[in-house]
Amino acid sequence: MFLNPRCCGMNSLGMFCVRTFALVGCRTATRARSLHTSAGITVAQIDEEVAKLLELKAKIGGDEGKHQFVLKTAKGTRDYNPKQMAIREKVFNTIISCFKRHGAETIDTPVFELKETLTGKYGEDSKLIYDLKDQGGELLSLRYDLTVPFARYLAMNKITNIKRYHIAKVYRRDNPAMTRGRYREFYQCDFDIAGQYDAMIPDAECLKIVYEILSELDLGDFRIKVNDRRILDGMFAVCGVPDDKFRTICSTVDKLDKMPWEEVKKEMVNEKGLSEEAADQIGEYVSMQGGKDLAERLLQDPKMSQSKQACAGLSDIKLLFSYLQLFQVTDKVVFDLSLARGLDYYTGIIYEAVLTQAGVTPVCTEAQNGAPAEESVSVGSVAGGGRYDGLVGMFDPKGRKVPCVGVSIGIERVFSIMEQKAEASAEKVRTTEVQVMVVSAQKNLLEEKLKLVSELWNAGIKAEVMYKKNPKLLSQLQHCEESGIPLVAILGEQELKDGVVKLRVVATRDEVDISRADLIAEIRRRTSEA
Repeated sequence: MFLNPRCCGMNSLGMFCVRTFALVGCRTATRARSLHTSAGITVAQIDEEVAKLLELKAKIGGDEGKHQFVLKTAKGTRDYNPKQMAIREKVFNTIISCFKRHGAETIDTPVFELKETLTGKYGEDSKLIYDLKDQGGELLSLRYDLTVPFARYLAMNKITNIKRYHIAKVYRRDNPAMTRGRYREFYQCDFDIAGQYDAMIPDAECLKIVYEILSELDLGDFRIKVNDRRILDGMFAVCGVPDDKFRTICSTVDKLDKMPWEEVKKEMVNEKGLSEEAADQIGEYVSMQGGKDLAERLLQDPKMSQSKQACAGLSDIKLLFSYLQLFQVTDKVVFDLSLARGLDYYTGIIYEAVLTQAGVTPVCTEAQNGAPAEESVSVGSVAGGGRYDGLVGMFDPKGRKVPCVGVSIGIERVFSIMEQKAEASAEKVRTTEVQVMVVSAQKNLLEEKLKLVSELWNAGIKAEVMYKKNPKLLSQLQHCEESGIPLVAILGEQELKDGVVKLRVVATRDEVDISRADLIAEIRRRTSEA
């Protein structure tokens, strides 16, 4: 049914077009062009209304109602292609091998926890926790790290001694800088020692593990910064920071690796309400770096020596460095009073490993006359951890404490660096582990190829065959070169008559006839030498 355009204004015509379009589609709407223009409504105006309706139709997906998907990964996440996964697997194998070398066993925990399990453990970073929508049951959140779930696991299972590693994904509602290896979904590789042991022995082993992993991955120069939460708290106390501002000031100090001291001080004074005098005194201390000798001097410092907390931390730093000397890692470790680490659960020693572009800052480098020490340019933290003696007790019904110390490897940043190195080098990254390709020199040998490849698989040899009845020999050999497959087992009519297989070395193109009975042993010998 059509309305007479003489009886309606422009608005009525618009409503008419919308309704007509919704009921009978574009063709009926287009017929509106045949309406007379005697009421002052021009064909151009009708065309304009129809164009608007066509635009609306395009937006809602057309007649089929198909939704136009945007093909992208969610913000802060990424896909990994086969080459990237090969690099990742190599990194994981290096890290797991180190953890096992130090006697660790592994566990796993759920990807989400009760919200109350995670609440109040991360200080100002608690706002980054992903809360899941209430489905009419328990209030849940995605895990922020692997440490709090580990503490919950210990308390729930009444475990008092364990040396464990855990590699799994964690989630943070951050605004990530993906070019620097920061994501919303990422892996953490954690190593922790739980139990009552003599001071600083487990702590020193954690630092030794960081040293071994970063050295073996060959990421470039690095240094491991160490400090102690008790030293920080003692320093805040003697500098005049009120007790209730310790944690918030600690979070601000933690930004010194990203912001200059002037901005950190401004935040302390203007945003956190700290006096300028207290901030200046903190500035003198956090500029100090050194080693065992710095700890000894601070024990004699007129202000720091007044704090029992600080003295206990400084004594442990001295002991730690004596063990690190025995482990032969002191060339990469520096006692840095600016290191804070913002997580609330740390109670003692804390540490962080950073890669440097201009070489490692010497351990002896310290501030002169209150000026900050000259440092190498940092390209980001790749590992961090510390002691958290009170966390398990927060979950235990009777408040029983289990002392813990651990380290987490920032695996995504390591991946980013390894990928950049692989791109820069001419070395080909293999994405498969195939040792030998079974190929045919003539047609109609598919059955013989399948028999041979099955023999190789049954013997535990990584082998492959093309999924074509009669592929060209050249295309099979090219596949081997492109995939980095080192050996080719060539079958032909003459080889079958003689009971041999022609074994070809892809890199040199040398060929040798091997009897079928000796083929498996020969492949194993050649691949073990590679």
